[in-house]
Amino acid sequence: MYTDILINATFYENRIALVENGKLREFHLDRTSERGLIGNIYLGRVVRVLPGIDAAFVDIGLERTGFLYVDEAFYIFSENYQRLARGHKLRSTPPASPPPAPAINEILREGQEVLVQIAKEPIGSKGARLTCNITLPCRNLVFMPLTDHIGISRKIEDETTRQLLRDRIEVLRPPGTGFIMRTVAEHIDNEALEADMEFLLLLWDEILTNVQRSLAPCLIYKDLDIILRSVRDFFTEDINELVIDNFEVYEQLLSYAKTFAPQLQDKITYYDSDLPLFERYGVEADINNALDKKVWLRSGGYIIIETTEALTVIDVNTGRYVNASDLSETIFKTNMEAVHEIARQLRLRNLGGIIIIDFIDMDNEQHREELFAAFQEAMRADKSKVNILKLSEFGLVQMTRKRQSESLIQTMCEPCHYCGGDGFIKSRRTICHEIFRKISRDARKIGGSHVTIKVHPHIAEMLLDEESYTIEQLELRTAKRFTIIPVPDMHIKRYDVIWNE
Repeated sequence: MYTDILINATFYENRIALVENGKLREFHLDRTSERGLIGNIYLGRVVRVLPGIDAAFVDIGLERTGFLYVDEAFYIFSENYQRLARGHKLRSTPPASPPPAPAINEILREGQEVLVQIAKEPIGSKGARLTCNITLPCRNLVFMPLTDHIGISRKIEDETTRQLLRDRIEVLRPPGTGFIMRTVAEHIDNEALEADMEFLLLLWDEILTNVQRSLAPCLIYKDLDIILRSVRDFFTEDINELVIDNFEVYEQLLSYAKTFAPQLQDKITYYDSDLPLFERYGVEADINNALDKKVWLRSGGYIIIETTEALTVIDVNTGRYVNASDLSETIFKTNMEAVHEIARQLRLRNLGGIIIIDFIDMDNEQHREELFAAFQEAMRADKSKVNILKLSEFGLVQMTRKRQSESLIQTMCEPCHYCGGDGFIKSRRTICHEIFRKISRDARKIGGSHVTIKVHPHIAEMLLDEESYTIEQLELRTAKRFTIIPVPDMHIKRYDVIWNE
């Protein structure tokens, strides 16, 4: 398998595409007017403590207050955080020692200043999800300055290797600090680890200096932009090529790679052509298709993806697929093909939260077990944390996928100005009959012999065609003459009934 990273960089937006074997797997978008917030660190002020839900609202200077759960606030009891509070003059220090199983009002109080980091971006009407467990990622390590802990990437599964890596970090780290070793660091030498540690420690010192100089609420530290983050998080030895279509950014990436990953410099390529980069690789069409509800499978089957506020439902259908020798085989092959496409779509669309997958029901127990094993394997490449339950008797798979930012549709689309996001609007006939009822109700109360009806052209067409007999009868019964005027700019659900002498 070969993987390319494609970067389309402009002054108004940056787009990152992760392409595996010529097929789009992940897509990330960052617009100048809508910069991402994950990883940013703020000095915030608690504005409301809610014991009923064990959480607090924290003002960090954004349009909406952030949301801090008790489990994420508990880190302020750590020795390192209290040292920070004393040494950097946070205006309201936390309690000296934690009570057993503390409630949120035993940790925070209104007006208290607290150092927080955005763990999940604002989604819809919800504010940002906050944490007091500050983390600073670098190429090979993630620094946790407020905890005393050593972690190893869960992608490194061999327990002997994990212990060896843990021992290396233990020797190198300053006492009382926390580090997580990332997957890409499994085979690097101690010199590279020490360089990352030194960089992260200097960065933390700079953040502490900013805390001392600042008044809440304010931004203390802004994480890397999406391009440098993509290089930091995705650009590994396994990547075939990184292609960028902006020469200025190309030079920045070379400089970054020279410092943090010199062995990867030769894999960075500048793309200079009249044909746009994403069109050259066929990515543009894949992005547009990722906004559709229906996704066709190569066999002729298809899946339907419906997203609600609470969960996402994915339905698998055989569609036009009839190539197998019997129905059972048709269903099994459709389900197996859908497994890989669903795993791809979850990453591509950045779908999170509760996900219900309705596979086509299968009676064969071996087929059911093979399907579930195949789905688990297909989801292993997903960097987001997932939890998958066994296939139910009804052929349903229930799962959760950690959501840190808005989905692709939430990022690129907005609610329909006609239906308001419902997906449906009143039918033309329903609107026509509303007009008839209004005229019938008002005819006796309002004088005049003439009625002007202003409507959308589609409604006017139905009134003059399929509902023409009703119009004639209504004119007779009300003793009024009707004039129907189509108004192109009028919302299809709106209408004006004007009574004239």
